[in-house]
Amino acid sequence: MKIKKTEIVPTYAEAFAMWGGRAIITADGRRWALTAARSMTGFATSVIGCPCEAAIEREVPAAQTPDGRPGVSVLLFTVREKDIRKRLMERIGQCVMTCPTTACFNGLESEQTVSVGGALRYFGDGHQVSKVLNGRRLWRIPVLDGEFLVDDLFGVRETVGGGNLFIMGASAAATLRAALAACDAMAEVGDVFLPFPGGTRSGSKIGSKYKGLVASTNDAYCPSLRGAGVETQLPESINAVYEIVINGLTEAAVREAMRVGMVAAAEKGALIISAGNYGGNLGRYKLDLEDILGGAGEDGA
Repeated sequence: MKIKKTEIVPTYAEAFAMWGGRAIITADGRRWALTAARSMTGFATSVIGCPCEAAIEREVPAAQTPDGRPGVSVLLFTVREKDIRKRLMERIGQCVMTCPTTACFNGLESEQTVSVGGALRYFGDGHQVSKVLNGRRLWRIPVLDGEFLVDDLFGVRETVGGGNLFIMGASAAATLRAALAACDAMAEVGDVFLPFPGGTRSGSKIGSKYKGLVASTNDAYCPSLRGAGVETQLPESINAVYEIVINGLTEAAVREAMRVGMVAAAEKGALIISAGNYGGNLGRYKLDLEDILGGAGEDGA
């Protein structure tokens, strides 16, 4: 299958279940809302070595935030259900509450919730005050520039992690242009985020020759290892590969992001687009590239 001159490899991306939540950070100005969001999403690129995966989903206009101030939406995912509360609590407590003028609200409606503000309130050392607004409980925690307002409960749900695309091209510069076009297109899709810095590079396989290492470089897709005894997956025309990992609240959202990403990368001259899978050993979602290009797919989350 081809999009323009770009070959689409008949394969699938293997994705897996995660747990996720969404925080809406607001502040007196866009600068502080973004500062807190960037801090909250630091060191959250891959669960291979980070405690969670997180990224800014989008900026939220003041007219759409709970307190009428400029906002930023952050998505945060963990592998295990039992970890999601801890990661939300520590990152909102350490990265948002510590930033000037901020407040933090739940951004995900879900039947399942975890207590975040209810735990952070103890920082008020007995001076915290609860407030019920439109049926939701918030906590007002005194801080030195006023008070930090935070929702008591945050919604959490099972999500999808590890959707991916391999963008391949003749040179690193040309391939990066195609990959970034894909990232920009995906950023317009709601309910997803790209956890890697700038959205792309990555490139790892499960396991290693070294005991105890859970992941290592995906040598089959390293152009520099072609001819070095590695069973390469790359034709001679390919000299660079950029992987894009896509996490989403639903399978449908991940599929749609992959679809627009493939189209955008093809328009920017990607030679080949493929995806990573591990024989069904990683996760239960099989996101077939050709099937995705034939339709957005159904929500299987």
